[in-house]
Amino acid sequence: MLKIGIKKILFCLALAGLVVNQVSAQQMEHMWNGEGGNKPIAENRGKLFREGKYAMFIHWGIYSQLANTWKGKTFYGIGEWLMNKNMANIPVADYMAAAGSFRPDHFDAKAIVRLAKDAGMRYIVITSKHHDGFSMFHSKVNSFNIVEATDFKRDPMIELAKACKEGGIGFGFYYSQNQDWTYPGGNGGPKVNAAGQPKTFDDYFWEKCYPEVNQITTEYGPIELVWFDTPGGMDKKYAQKLVELVHKNQPGAFVSGRVGHGLGDYATLGDMEVPRQNVPGLWEAVDVTNDSWGYAWYDNNWKSAREILSRTLSTIGRGGTYMLNVGPKPDGTIPEPASLALRGAGAWIRKYPETVYGAQASPWGHALPWGDATVQGGKISLLVYHWPANGKLFVPGLTKGIKSINLLTSNGKKSLNYTFDGKWLKINTPGVAPDSLVSVIEVVMREMPVIDKMFGVDPAMETIVPVDFAEVEGCNKTGKSWMEKFGEWKHVVQVGQWTDESKLTYAIDIIKPGYYQIDLNYTGQGRMVWKIENSDGEIVQNQQAASSVYNWYPWGWMKFKAPGRYKITVSLVDGDADKLSLTALRFKSVE
Repeated sequence: MLKIGIKKILFCLALAGLVVNQVSAQQMEHMWNGEGGNKPIAENRGKLFREGKYAMFIHWGIYSQLANTWKGKTFYGIGEWLMNKNMANIPVADYMAAAGSFRPDHFDAKAIVRLAKDAGMRYIVITSKHHDGFSMFHSKVNSFNIVEATDFKRDPMIELAKACKEGGIGFGFYYSQNQDWTYPGGNGGPKVNAAGQPKTFDDYFWEKCYPEVNQITTEYGPIELVWFDTPGGMDKKYAQKLVELVHKNQPGAFVSGRVGHGLGDYATLGDMEVPRQNVPGLWEAVDVTNDSWGYAWYDNNWKSAREILSRTLSTIGRGGTYMLNVGPKPDGTIPEPASLALRGAGAWIRKYPETVYGAQASPWGHALPWGDATVQGGKISLLVYHWPANGKLFVPGLTKGIKSINLLTSNGKKSLNYTFDGKWLKINTPGVAPDSLVSVIEVVMREMPVIDKMFGVDPAMETIVPVDFAEVEGCNKTGKSWMEKFGEWKHVVQVGQWTDESKLTYAIDIIKPGYYQIDLNYTGQGRMVWKIENSDGEIVQNQQAASSVYNWYPWGWMKFKAPGRYKITVSLVDGDADKLSLTALRFKSVE
């Protein structure tokens, strides 16, 4: 999977039944109108999406009870796809019969809302029907639902909608509009009904999909958004009908870009993707608290509060909204490790709400070596993930318009001294970080200047420069996505298709002259010889091995004789160019 491009990956997965409609950050930059667009919206439509910036996603269904096991065997991958032929390949009749064992007797809508609020999330989106076709509400047109097909006999969506309203947070539904593996005519489902009569997608759409979407948008109170998914090859006429229905029934609700055909109100990046550069328009990143969306018994690879925070803040720093998934256990409760991490991150957000709610993208357009930034009004919040041990925070490109700089602490604000050095701002910082998760330095501006988006090489900590920000000649820069486990997506921007004439060029800024260790991140086959040259004529050339996964490889020391702007050029001298994929350079000052 690592050796082919995103278009080939998606084509192969579509043939295999994993019909996806993800759009990468790089694709969005060049073709924004493909998955939702900058179209005019009603004044209050999607208000919580646009201002709240942080939401809870919930994947919950029969698959939660099965927990990635079938007939005594564990299947590793995303739990909600357990029925699919790429996982357990469960026959339709057997899967539908499994609904009888679904008894989430400890489901507590109020407890879930309390968790979302404690986490700092502003709305909840839950699966009303996933690809398996099981309705998690009392469907009027489909008896394969949680009230009629299980002994639970309750409509939990009524309870959750009510709890959200009482708790003062937004509520929304996920609905799989194209794939339905159990209803005749649905994409991936049976081709005939119980009587043996042929069924088409049109039958499925009008018998089940359209009336169910009508039901979830009319019987559960105000809805913040409807999150459609995997439109695949569904005709535009169907997508248009769904968008019109949602906006008619819920004028204040957004429709996700995954309704297809550019008809959504906003865009969604690829699953589990936080972009490396700012993305224009209205968009979201969707992520998981561990590795699977639906509950999997073995999946204890939890994100810590610190990781949740950094991914949330960096998504907002790139200009987006972050929606983070939890998968309830078979009894209906949220796994304790996820709850602990979410509450830890939420306690931090309560201290620094201005960094999240209503915050705008970083003026740098990308992450910084020590962390990230968001903007609120006339203030820039510097979000320090890695606290400087030398007592100085180096900020590239910000040298005008500063009124004051303050360290935010639990006891209030503390003024910090600062100086300028060329195109750099140097902030004097305490020796110990004031916050164990993420520390915040507030820069109050007289006016918001145009910041030099240069990549400044930090003299005190390593600086990673992704190929996203390089100019390429004679080679190809593209996005690439692959799955580590089934459905566990990874995303990079990479440079491939190298030749003897290819080169990659960066502009970087050096504040501290001297030697810097340079490393390369790539995948390939055999041994590679790379040459790295700066505009002073200094060259680092070496040979290192390659492997089938991305790794960092040390390349050597490069000397920078004076402070200032340098051009860095990377070229391939020898190696199997067809197998090569380069993603980033790393610089670290040699003490």
